[in-house]
Amino acid sequence: MGSTVITIPNEDDQISLGQKKKPQFAFVSFVSSLIAKQSKHDMRRVIHSIKVGIALVLVSLLYLLDPLYNQFGDDMNAMWAIMTVVVIFEFSAGATLGKGLNRGIGTVLGGGLGCLTAILGDVVGGTGNATVVGISVFVFGAAATYTRMVPSIKRRYDYGAMIFILTFNLVAVSGLRADKVIELAQQRLSTIGMGFTVCIFTSLLICPMWASDELHNSTASKFQKLASCIQGSLEEYFGVVNEKEKQPGANFADCKSVIHSKSSDESLANFARWEPWHGKFGFSYPWDKYLQIGDVLRDLAATIISLKGCLQSPRQPSSNPRQSIKEPCEAVGSLLAWILGELGESIIKMEKCRPKSLMASKLQSMRAELSLLASPSKLGAPENGEGLAMASFVFLLMEIVEKMEVLAKEVEELGELADFQTR
Repeated sequence: MGSTVITIPNEDDQISLGQKKKPQFAFVSFVSSLIAKQSKHDMRRVIHSIKVGIALVLVSLLYLLDPLYNQFGDDMNAMWAIMTVVVIFEFSAGATLGKGLNRGIGTVLGGGLGCLTAILGDVVGGTGNATVVGISVFVFGAAATYTRMVPSIKRRYDYGAMIFILTFNLVAVSGLRADKVIELAQQRLSTIGMGFTVCIFTSLLICPMWASDELHNSTASKFQKLASCIQGSLEEYFGVVNEKEKQPGANFADCKSVIHSKSSDESLANFARWEPWHGKFGFSYPWDKYLQIGDVLRDLAATIISLKGCLQSPRQPSSNPRQSIKEPCEAVGSLLAWILGELGESIIKMEKCRPKSLMASKLQSMRAELSLLASPSKLGAPENGEGLAMASFVFLLMEIVEKMEVLAKEVEELGELADFQTR
């Protein structure tokens, strides 16, 4: 009777077989998979990179085409156009426009005053030339540096003031004659203007990315994040707690992201002010009100995170005493989540939510109900402190209700200033 021999490959054979099955172009497949993953997460980064590449190609025509090269002068002048694209092309259209205008204003003012200083020094001549230039550099440099520290100017014109200082000093101390200074200024301004035009054309006309849209959508999304955190906290607090099984904790990552969004909101609001009319956002749109709403949302998120101390405190009572306040607290939490959803929806749809007639009365009734719930007759004051522990949780809910009233008022004012449509 014959026997069948089955050969079992060792580890080296398996590795060699696996290597044979791999495609030859592993790097190409890796790049394609990377692009696929990127498109799922944020395709805007890929679009921005392509736009920067297009802008660099367009501005490089200053080198490649002889008529343009002869028009703008030597290689150094043409280089300024490329430097302008690299420096001012930002992710959003508002950031690009703001930085480009700052660079243009700073260059014109710095170059103009530098030319006047150079001309005046050339007229005086001799030792007086150095004196005039030195005094001018000190006065204008110190004045521009001081203005950079003024909050209102620093927020919007800091880059322009820096370019002014740089351009003024370069032109004033260049040591060239007056006619040479004016000629050089004209060439530099023309090349910088070419780079700025290419950036604006590419940023505004090719898949524009608006900072105003991002600020508007991110502000509206924060309402839903906080609503989910409130519901998760109540579900954890009133969930059945067993000694062997641990209740999954509420997710406070969304609250932390809201708290840490201040710098991002301020940057987006600053960029949005530079953007022209587009879509649903016109001129003089109340972006400052978005910042005020963001401040109230951060205060609300900090209060919700305070619930984490109640959830994790070892002095909290067992599940049975908590059931005595479960029904009214869950009703309040559901209503808070609903109101947050309504406020967020009113912003994203740009529709008035009428908080005076619909939400204010409900918030007041919630506060009254929580005040009754926090009374000693309801919670009691046992020696082990269980009543005090539950009272702290109820008082935090009352504070959340108070902040919700402020938030509803801010959203209502935004609807009036931005002229939201009536539902």
